[in-house]
Amino acid sequence: MKIFAIGDLHFSGEPPTKPMDVFGAHWQDHRQRIITAWHEQVSPEDIVFVVGDISWALKLSEAIPDLQTIAALPGQIYLIRGNHDYWWSSANKMNTAMNHSLTFLQGHSIIADTLAFGGTRGYICPRDTAFIEATDTSIYARELLRTEAALQEMGDATTRILLLHYPPFNDKNEASGFTDLLAKYHVDHCIFGHLHDKTSFERIPSHFGNTQLHLVSADFMNFKLKQII
Repeated sequence: MKIFAIGDLHFSGEPPTKPMDVFGAHWQDHRQRIITAWHEQVSPEDIVFVVGDISWALKLSEAIPDLQTIAALPGQIYLIRGNHDYWWSSANKMNTAMNHSLTFLQGHSIIADTLAFGGTRGYICPRDTAFIEATDTSIYARELLRTEAALQEMGDATTRILLLHYPPFNDKNEASGFTDLLAKYHVDHCIFGHLHDKTSFERIPSHFGNTQLHLVSADFMNFKLKQII
């Protein structure tokens, strides 16, 4: 069994209702490129993490075609919410809509033998240039609580993987509540996406403390999946 991850699929049906090449020629045909790479890389027994910004849909019913496309791909697939996943609903509603063909994680973890993984969306961290204290502080605090809840569920697992959509620090790579949790719970791998610019791609370190970091935004990965383990 191998473990793969990718983020920021930004699907919008087929043909796409929101073609992503408006953000650059490198996004041309990105949906098919991701699907092709997925089939080439992933076997049915493998695990795949999708770390948010999955579909541009606004309602769960509108996201179903994109979710069905993902569910038809090989692997055991786990998803967390991104900042653009406005269609995201309760776990019960999503599980019912998809007949449990995908696993949706938000503030929870799963333990498989010596491996534990889980997480939630995360959020912009304080002192980030985009952080507005008056409106963002409470959301940041809530996401820290959800993240810690997921980490607490990992128990004594030998290998711990935390899934976030946002990176666990601000745009200056400074320590945050999320990086404190990485250290407190001895997280081995932290996987995230969200970032789409060259400056961000170049500033992400390989590790924060003892935690290995994995930026898996689809465009950063050239629309392929990253093998984590």
